[in-house]
Amino acid sequence: MDQDLEKRLATLEQKIDATYKSAEKTRKYFKWTLIVSVAVIVLPMIGLVFVIPQFLGTLSQYQNIGNLGL
Repeated sequence: MDQDLEKRLATLEQKIDATYKSAEKTRKYFKWTLIVSVAVIVLPMIGLVFVIPQFLGTLSQYQNIGNLGL
């Protein structure tokens, strides 16, 4: 009986270790997915905050030049 219990405990310990490794891999995948999502979505949006006003300023200058010809 004692050997059977030790065998079961060893099997459970192996399964727990495998589950822990799998959970750590999943955690790392989620972390990198978050990092890539931030790099692809959030950083360009922050860049647009600076680019759009400059674009609108340039556009309004060209529009004012066109109105002078009328």
